[in-house]
Amino acid sequence: MMLKTAIYKGAKINYFQKGRSKRTVFLIHGFLESHKVWDDYAKVLSKHNTVYSIDLPGHGKSECLGYIHSMEEMAGCVKKILDDNNKRKAVIVGHSLGGYVALAFGDKYPDALKGLCLFNSTAKPDTEEKVKFRNRAIQVVKRNHEMFIKEAIPNLFVNKNTAALRGAVRRVVNTALKTPKQGVLAALEGMKVRPDREIILRFAPYPVLCIAGKKDLVVRWRDLKAQSELCADGSFHLSEKGGHMCFYEDKYPCLKVLEKFIIRCYVKPRKQLD
Repeated sequence: MMLKTAIYKGAKINYFQKGRSKRTVFLIHGFLESHKVWDDYAKVLSKHNTVYSIDLPGHGKSECLGYIHSMEEMAGCVKKILDDNNKRKAVIVGHSLGGYVALAFGDKYPDALKGLCLFNSTAKPDTEEKVKFRNRAIQVVKRNHEMFIKEAIPNLFVNKNTAALRGAVRRVVNTALKTPKQGVLAALEGMKVRPDREIILRFAPYPVLCIAGKKDLVVRWRDLKAQSELCADGSFHLSEKGGHMCFYEDKYPCLKVLEKFIIRCYVKPRKQLD
């Protein structure tokens, strides 16, 4: 895996590239994560695709852009990386916050999308209740962002105490603890003001895949299923045992579904007979 750096509006944005193919897949992590959450996926997907995985601004080893990281600004980072590597189109895959960024990318750069996959993410904006939750979280982070991280991350996993997931929870927490306070606050501020982007799904000229965890307490799977049905070429996968981190909790079934989706995005549809 090759470490690279892009410069976006004066900030260094860290990303990785693996594989060499005309087919391009871009993986975007969620809140308090980094590119590392996609390592297993990148290893498999890079066999037949060029795979990019980013550290979003204020996450991993990427610098902050400002006091608010809007979804549009983060989508601009993704586009800069694609442009730097002369990639005209990509299948964009986003988990949670990464899905919000992917939708903003679809809004700003529709011609650069070959396909869109939302992992435990939604095109709907924050509800009033969710905005209040984020405002409370912002106050907690300002007082003690390490305590916020140590409490927030484990609660995203359904079976966090099982032997299979204890290591994953620990790795995600350790990664999150490296996220600077400004990065945490900027992402929270950006998420709470993001607009409704269901229209992006309704008029998407490319395939869309929504993957949901049946036990997800953050994004309800029925809402995500309904959003997948807005698309002309939409599909839905339900992880029966997964929660908000179903790409960890139900890794290989989700990865297999994603592999098939990427192939479909790059297969030209046969011309319809008159």
